[in-house]
Amino acid sequence: MKKILVILLATIVTMSFAFAQGSGESSSDEPQTLVVYSPNSEGLIQAVEKPFEEKYGIAVDIISAGTGECMKRIESEKNDPQGDVMYGGSYATLLGRPDLFETYVSKNDANLVEAYRNESGYVTKNTLDGSVIVYNKTKLAEKLPGVTITGYEDIIKYGAQLEGQIVSGDPSKSSSSFAHLTNMLIDFGGYESDAAWAKVAEIFKNTKVLGSSSAVWKGVRDGEYTIGLSYEDPCLTLINDGADVGVVYMKEGTVFLPAGSAIIKGAKNLEAAKLFIDFITSKEVQDVYGMTLTNRPVYKDVQTADYMKPIDEINVKNEDTAYVTANKQELVDRYIDMFTSL
Repeated sequence: MKKILVILLATIVTMSFAFAQGSGESSSDEPQTLVVYSPNSEGLIQAVEKPFEEKYGIAVDIISAGTGECMKRIESEKNDPQGDVMYGGSYATLLGRPDLFETYVSKNDANLVEAYRNESGYVTKNTLDGSVIVYNKTKLAEKLPGVTITGYEDIIKYGAQLEGQIVSGDPSKSSSSFAHLTNMLIDFGGYESDAAWAKVAEIFKNTKVLGSSSAVWKGVRDGEYTIGLSYEDPCLTLINDGADVGVVYMKEGTVFLPAGSAIIKGAKNLEAAKLFIDFITSKEVQDVYGMTLTNRPVYKDVQTADYMKPIDEINVKNEDTAYVTANKQELVDRYIDMFTSL
């Protein structure tokens, strides 16, 4: 069903922009291929790839890899950039590397929700994603009959009974798993709070850390694990695809973080890259994000699909992005010290 939706959304966006062809929005000297590095899901990629090509007559070559891998590639190529755009990834991660990205603010910036406008000058926020707990319904009923998981405290409470059945990605390597780490710290007292770190230790005491964030939700989907610390996008996709899973927005508080996109410093196709940033922040594409995909848009007054829990029904907590960006390595180091001491 998900693949069908992806094909439909790409068709919808393509048709909505079809009349823009030949309108003078691209010229004969436009570059032929825009190279995009992206950790985004298949749905997010297909929502923009073909429609952008149809609108501007510019071919798009999307290279998919994790955020960390994309950033390493951009770093290694900085003297001779092979990519033009970083589409997606942790906002804080991109924000912390101004040396790797061009200054550019989308022409649509004023139409975005104020909290998600481009105040840095180089990183554009184009979707939101929240940390969630995903659980396998059958496995949970077998392991803990009658128990409802509502948040982090339940993972602490039932951790010993579910030893080996609770999984997370590695916060020192995975941006979504690092987001869960900072979410926990916010919920339990703050980034520097010893009490909050003690709670984190209680959670990870009975949590198995996997090699990738995707292994978490896949393992829960397949019934290999009972509970996973994951993020909203793939987990809602599982539900839409009919998987035997449920999603929990932590009662202690859920942090929604923007995904960042930016133009790579020294991009060989700079003007096409600017068009791409404008495109992903346009109302037409943001409408597709909200109504067809499992990502929350940042454009003002865009509706979201029924399968998304209304954000006003979630206990939303806010990240101190400036602090996390400035202190990410210290947080990672403290996590490593904590985890290795368990």
